[in-house]
Amino acid sequence: MIQRLRRWALTAGAASALLGPLAAPMSALAQTSDLRVPTHEPRTTAIVMDASTGEILYDERADSPRYPASVTKVMTLYLAFEALSQGRLHLDDTIVVSPLAASQPPTKLGLRAGETITVRDAMLAMCVHSANDMAVALSEKIGGTESRFASMMTLKAEQLGMTHTRYVNANGLPDNRQITSAHDIAILTRAVLRDFPQYYYFFGQKDFSYHGRTMVNTNHLLGKMPGVDGLKTGFTNAAGFNLDASAMRNGHRLIAVVMGSSSSAVRNADVEGLLLTGFDIEDRRDRGERIPVTQALFERQDPGAARLYEASQTRRDAIDMILTRNQSASPARVDGRNWFVQVGKFRSRQAAETRIAFVSHRFSRLFDDAEASVGGRRRVYVARFTGMDRETAREACSAVRSHGIACTEGMRRV
Repeated sequence: MIQRLRRWALTAGAASALLGPLAAPMSALAQTSDLRVPTHEPRTTAIVMDASTGEILYDERADSPRYPASVTKVMTLYLAFEALSQGRLHLDDTIVVSPLAASQPPTKLGLRAGETITVRDAMLAMCVHSANDMAVALSEKIGGTESRFASMMTLKAEQLGMTHTRYVNANGLPDNRQITSAHDIAILTRAVLRDFPQYYYFFGQKDFSYHGRTMVNTNHLLGKMPGVDGLKTGFTNAAGFNLDASAMRNGHRLIAVVMGSSSSAVRNADVEGLLLTGFDIEDRRDRGERIPVTQALFERQDPGAARLYEASQTRRDAIDMILTRNQSASPARVDGRNWFVQVGKFRSRQAAETRIAFVSHRFSRLFDDAEASVGGRRRVYVARFTGMDRETAREACSAVRSHGIACTEGMRRV
C-alpha cells in the first residue's frame, strides 16, 4: 500500500512538473466558476482606457460579464505571441490541421484535416478573416489540445488581472461558460501592446491573401478612422456585435471596447465616437486643462461628431445616448439584427458548408459580421447567415441572386 502511494505521489509530481503553468488553472477556474451574463441590465457595455497609463477615461458597465465572441482570439494570439517570443514557436513552423479544427463552422479558412499551414498564415487568417478553424489549429499546436489551451488562456487571464474572464475554447464560438468583460478586454489589449509590440502589426492587416483568395479585415475602422491601427471584432447572436480597437493620435494611444451592439454599423460608430471624445480629452490636457474626472465629458458630448450632446426630455446615461444615436436615425434598424439570409437547401451537410464558404468569400463585405450556420437533418440541410439588419440582409440577398444563386431573406422570430 505504501509503495502504491509512493508511486502515485511520484506520478502526480511528474505530471505537475510536465504541465508546469497548467497545474494552476484550477484556481482560476474556481474563482470564475460563478460568472454569469446578467439578464436584468442593458446589453451594451463600453470602456475607454489610456494605453500608456491604464487610466480609465470612460466606463459603462465595463465590469459586467459578457460573451466575448471572436474577440476571444486576442487571447489566443497573446499566447501565440508569448510562445514566439520565448522560442517555443516560430512563424514559419508548420501546423497540421486536425479533424477538430477542420470541423469548425464558418467563418473559417476551410482547410481539410491533414492539410498544413504556417503559423504566420494561420495567425493572419485569424486576425483578418476571424478564421475559427485556424484558432483551434493554433491552440492545438501550442497546447496539445484545445481544452488544455483554454486552461492556459484562463490562467493567463488570471495573471493579467482579468477578474471577470473564463475561457473554454480558442475561437469564441458560442458557449455560455465563456465569459469576459469590456474592462478585461481592455486589460488584455494593453498587455498585448506592452508585452508584444513587435507582433501587434498582425491586428492591423487590412487584407490577407491565401492560395489566390483575398480576405478583407472585419474591422472596418482600419483605414476609415485616422489613428486606428488594430485589434478585433466579434459577433454571435448571444453576444451581439463587439469591437476591441486601439488608436494613436498626437502621442496618445487609446483603447476602446464596445460589447453588445445591435449591428456592426452602430458598433463601429460607437467606438469611433468614444475614441474621438477620448482624444479630445487628451488634447485638452496637453493644453494645460485640468480634467481629473473624464466620465462627465463623455456624457455631455456626441462622440460621433465630438460636439455637445443635448439630451431630450429625460436624462439618459452616457452609453444609451451613444449607442442609441444611430438606431433612432433610420427606420431600417427598427428590426435590429434579427434578419437572416438563406442561400440554399442541400442534401448533404458538406454541400451546405461549401455554399456558406463560397458566399462568405465572394460577398465578404456584406456577410463579414453575420453568423453562418448549417441546420437540418434527414438529407435536408439549410445554409443560413443570421444576425443581420433588414437593410444589409436585403442588399446581401440581392447581390447573391445577381450571381444566379437562390437566396431568401426574412426576420427571425425571437
